[in-house]
Amino acid sequence: MSASFRNSLLTALIALVFGFLGAAIWSYAGLADSRTREYLLANPSMLQEMAEAYQAEQSRERLAELGDEVYEPFPGAVLGNPQGSKVLVEFSDYNCGYCEASLEDVARLIEDDPELKVVLREMPQFEGSEAAARMALAAAMQGKYAAFHNAMFARGPAGPESAEAVAREIGLDMERARADMQSDAVSVELARNFSLARALGFNGTPAFVTGDATISGAVGYDALSKAVSEAGTRAEG
Repeated sequence: MSASFRNSLLTALIALVFGFLGAAIWSYAGLADSRTREYLLANPSMLQEMAEAYQAEQSRERLAELGDEVYEPFPGAVLGNPQGSKVLVEFSDYNCGYCEASLEDVARLIEDDPELKVVLREMPQFEGSEAAARMALAAAMQGKYAAFHNAMFARGPAGPESAEAVAREIGLDMERARADMQSDAVSVELARNFSLARALGFNGTPAFVTGDATISGAVGYDALSKAVSEAGTRAEG
């Protein structure tokens, strides 16, 4: 492989990781012709580590800009310990298969740690999901969010009829629930959740926030447990 081709390849990889501005700085600063370039070519895993570090820094900056807003739940839309000292935020959709796959992981986290508070942010993206999300928040207003959340995923798929059926099944006051799900408070919450997701760089569900870390996708129990543990450690430090 020629030196010029290797240099072009590395510059392209830097562009993918840090954007074209970073690639330009890399090239014009002379780094592309130094021993640094040779080292990275010999150790390509460094690029992944650089990308992860860069993404982590971006997450910290975005969360710092948002302050505590992302951690403030819609009243009642919480799983686990409402007063817990550790917090995991989840952006979720009742018709998202990956959200359903993460349900067991989140439940296990709650079971394993009595100090864990899980803040749910309803983020309906699929057809039928908005009705379920609105009913879930209406259930939260009656103190039955967890019951609705679990039953809705168990029943699926989510839609106006299935959301009503689950609401009746868990014993909601249906007249109140139908009014609450169309309330300004619920509409504002859904709009806020989408706004927060955009600010954090999330474009799908599930997505998680804990401490100063953001996580996209169904990453599994081990990754979530590690993130929550590290967030707790940083908070204590």
